[in-house]
Amino acid sequence: MQAKIVSGQFEESSIKERIMTKKLWEPSPAQVGSSNMKAFMAEVNQRYGYAFQTYDELWQWSVTQIAEFWDSLWAFGKVISSAPYTQVIDDPEKMPGARWFEGARLNFSENLLRFRDGRTALVFRGEDQVRRTLSYAELHQAVARLAAALKKMGIQPGDRVAGFMPNMPESIIAMLAAASIGATWSSCSPDFGIKGVLDRFGQIKPRVLFTADGYFFKGKPLDSLERISEILKRIGSVERVVVVPYTNSAPDISRIPNAVLFDAFPSGEEAPLLDFAQLPFSHPLYIMYSSGTTGLPKCMVQSAGGILLQQMKEHLLHVNLKREDTIFYFTTCGWMMWNWLTCALCVGATLVLYDGNPFHPGPEALWRMAEDEKITVFGTSAGYIAALMNTGYKPREHVDLSPLRAILSTGSPLSMEGFDFVYREVKPDLQLASISGGTDINGCFALGNPIAPVYAGELQCRGLGMKVEAFDSSGKPVFNQQGELVCTAPSPSMPVYFWDDPEGKKYHAAYFDVYPGVWRHGDYIEINDRGGVVIYGRSDATLNPGGVRIGTAEIYRQVELLDEIEDSLVVGQEWKNDVRVVLFVKLRPGISLTEELKQKIKHTIRDHASPRHVPAKILQAPDIPYTLNMKKVEIAVKKIIKGEAVQNKDALKNPEVLDYFADLKELKED
Repeated sequence: MQAKIVSGQFEESSIKERIMTKKLWEPSPAQVGSSNMKAFMAEVNQRYGYAFQTYDELWQWSVTQIAEFWDSLWAFGKVISSAPYTQVIDDPEKMPGARWFEGARLNFSENLLRFRDGRTALVFRGEDQVRRTLSYAELHQAVARLAAALKKMGIQPGDRVAGFMPNMPESIIAMLAAASIGATWSSCSPDFGIKGVLDRFGQIKPRVLFTADGYFFKGKPLDSLERISEILKRIGSVERVVVVPYTNSAPDISRIPNAVLFDAFPSGEEAPLLDFAQLPFSHPLYIMYSSGTTGLPKCMVQSAGGILLQQMKEHLLHVNLKREDTIFYFTTCGWMMWNWLTCALCVGATLVLYDGNPFHPGPEALWRMAEDEKITVFGTSAGYIAALMNTGYKPREHVDLSPLRAILSTGSPLSMEGFDFVYREVKPDLQLASISGGTDINGCFALGNPIAPVYAGELQCRGLGMKVEAFDSSGKPVFNQQGELVCTAPSPSMPVYFWDDPEGKKYHAAYFDVYPGVWRHGDYIEINDRGGVVIYGRSDATLNPGGVRIGTAEIYRQVELLDEIEDSLVVGQEWKNDVRVVLFVKLRPGISLTEELKQKIKHTIRDHASPRHVPAKILQAPDIPYTLNMKKVEIAVKKIIKGEAVQNKDALKNPEVLDYFADLKELKED
């Protein structure tokens, strides 16, 4: 039975009206009935004697009966543990510092490697068009061999193992091997500069470093070993460097001290047993990093049990992932979506890994791969969808996407035009789930719901177990109006602590200084009556002309309507005891920023948003700065305009473009 498709064009009305009135898709009764979400609901009803029928009922229960919810998820996900827990949570009102599943002993890798059969676990596709696969049995064997080698060199629980790796099978194998013996994993992608790596790994002092000899980008092999040799001169903790041949079948590793090739590192034992270390729920699994654009990156330590439960919940219930699925996410090892994708192994699905530029050799690259691999869940960023729209490529006209049932989008708010493009030019019968969370929790605050409709410009729901609210300026929850994204109850994947923060001062300052006992995430959102969420951008980048708060995403949505504009960035500039809106535009080749185009931009913003959103200044920029994770760096530009220095430019993909924004004469005049 096919899902219902709701068609129609955008109305010429306000942002809120357009979001509220355009339903794009809803699941059929058969799709709802066969979903993991409904199966979970039925299990909860039977277990506790409830009669939940709707997602809203289930969500309300999950954030009020916190222990019941996470206990039920543990059972539904069939978490593998060697010792039971004595209680789910010691204090559901304590944040930070709540203790989860005390007494339990488990291993993250054991839960991801529960399947050991011939079904395909990993498919690797790179720009060089080499395709590799590993079955679940082969993955298990590879992890066992590597874990034995790490043990042999004396790696202990709590030791750090780092990866400077492309998104390839060896990255996952190394992470799982490290986690299997209780080591803590941390990774950066190979496009990070030397300072960016030192700012991260230099803080956590890893004992082992995994790297490939290089990587591919836009058809060119790029060397990693030269940077590794420089990095090692300044990180004295590394005892062993394990090099994966990728761009060269026999790389020269003689210049790298204590280096060994990946295949030569494991012990000679043919089939070593994989003995999973049984550790507390809160044992450190990952060290993740903040972007580092405003200072040295914060090192967020996350627990094995917390990440397992959070990501298992999202894969099983919100993505509706099943063993027969093939899931892909366009990511690097420097973005939390790599960690998130990896956890799909616990469901037994097939993971597709891609290394390289998503537009090489052309915009069809990922979609031909989706056709070839029969991908059912396709994950990407809102930035990729916007870039794809700009190319004019229409996937549904060129490839067979019959198996595709869901597209996931994150990284920044997906515009309503982006929603419309997916349903018009990719596939009309699928669930488009815009998702939003953070590296901080290695998961989502708001995301998809397979048993609910999709509305343009809107995230379908708040995540189960995530007590997300929008706070107004007085710290009160509001609906149908914009406010700060907060989480008013703990969840298990929140960091257990920050690295080198013994008194918890950095941790507290990052989330709890504004609203004591309440997690303030830093996003500007609106929650509507049906539970949908609209993201308006980072709250620290929120514009305040005339004291009225405006989310930057509201302006981006309008600018993206214009064919002349390739990209844009908007900031607030302090001006004459107020704030004025400044819009920077990157124009398509051959287009100039004429007065006529400026007026067109202003009229579009005024007509589709409000007069308050109209920028006081519109300037043409040569490029728009992004982090390595493809997020616009509004705050850095705002600081430059203010005359302040920007630290850690290595956290940016294109730091050279920041020079343009310094000392602009146009911003010194009315």
